[in-house]
Amino acid sequence: MAESWANLGIDLHLEPAGSTGLRQGLTDALRDAVRGGRLAPGTRLPSSRALAADLGLARNTVAEAYAGLVAEGWLTARQGSGTRVAERATPPVTAPAAPVRHRPPGRPALSLVPGTPDLAAFPRTAWLQAARRALATAPFDALGYGDPRGRPELRAAVAGYLARVRGVRADPDRVLITAGFSHALRLLAAVLRARGARTVAVESYGLDAYTALLHEAGLATTPLPYDELGTDTRPLGSEDAVLLTPAHQFPMGTALHPDRRAAVVDWARRTGGLILEDDYDGEFRYDRRPVGALQDLAPDQVVYLGTASKSLAPGLRLGWMVLPPALHAATVAAKGRIDTCGVLDQLTLAEFLTSGAYDRHVRAARLRYRRRRDALATAVTDRAPGVHVTGIAAGLHAVLRLPPGTERSVVQAAGWQHLALHGLSFYRHPAAATAPLDALVVGYGTPPESRWTEALEALCRALP
Repeated sequence: MAESWANLGIDLHLEPAGSTGLRQGLTDALRDAVRGGRLAPGTRLPSSRALAADLGLARNTVAEAYAGLVAEGWLTARQGSGTRVAERATPPVTAPAAPVRHRPPGRPALSLVPGTPDLAAFPRTAWLQAARRALATAPFDALGYGDPRGRPELRAAVAGYLARVRGVRADPDRVLITAGFSHALRLLAAVLRARGARTVAVESYGLDAYTALLHEAGLATTPLPYDELGTDTRPLGSEDAVLLTPAHQFPMGTALHPDRRAAVVDWARRTGGLILEDDYDGEFRYDRRPVGALQDLAPDQVVYLGTASKSLAPGLRLGWMVLPPALHAATVAAKGRIDTCGVLDQLTLAEFLTSGAYDRHVRAARLRYRRRRDALATAVTDRAPGVHVTGIAAGLHAVLRLPPGTERSVVQAAGWQHLALHGLSFYRHPAAATAPLDALVVGYGTPPESRWTEALEALCRALP
């Protein structure tokens, strides 16, 4: 069918396959026109009413063809802007039907995947100064194999910092330095299994890498329900331990409700169960007072875990545990007879903490990330009023609630914008009873400052 779209001032020759239905024929013809370059990126297409009149088709047929091509990423549709050809006609990768759990070849140019801070903002000058001071004053024996608990300078600095900022009851002798959270969880899983543990309760939404570590140690995981008040700890029963992000649930962004904080502490005291408290981004709070560490309520039942991965950089491979007395010796033994964390980085971080450089860096980062969060909320509200921004009172990511049934198509559309993006389904435990939600988990702390605006613009183009 050859039709002239006079209202656009362009001529377009469409040749739908004769053996297909009208909608499929129109869909194939439009797709071929975009693929072949006859419809350039950014071209505004006629309204479904106008095109239906031009082609002699039902309006619903045209609307369904447009909707299908928007879902595939060939077209974009936004209220007030009409339907346009997507700016990039060749996707960087082919998006699979299931939630993407591994980054495909051809890494996208932009990323809003949560999990890392702005690595370009790492305080190189201040870190180098701290490293020089630490190395100049380090005793000779610091360069030996070392205490498996970690350098005493860092354990003392961490204990002081946590007590001051997070309300943790931390004796330096109960602090164990690790190579990040995964290392700590692997040690704890081995200790729990050796003690006869069988099951660890986890949150319905979280990182599958952590549940995989527990499974590798021979521990089963059972997901706790999630509702408008956050993770529900009341169903805890015969589990041996529970892994929680109580100050800022990952990825949903809520704080554990006070009644449920009390419930999990009561469960631990009553049953002897262990609480593993992941305080992964405790430094970043914006619109509410910091939520104190759960460990302060029950130091004999809680293992407090933190890292420098969000505040500084995950590449440092530095984290810490504050252990209950009854678990300390077994966990140190599980780590080994010698320290396995880099001594120079430990000494540098200790100097960074005690000199005040860490606090200055966190304050500057908090302001920078708050500006990004505000820009994200404003842009989404203005350009995608059907999308609701939640979970933004703290942390380095936000949850964008989408219209039902749109998560997959939005993630796919982001791929066409060369933007790496995770849907909420990526983080859902396979056995979770909680009803699935359509949402995006947007790591607004991830891009470097020089590409933040570009990443935000790409996100907005992908939103419904």
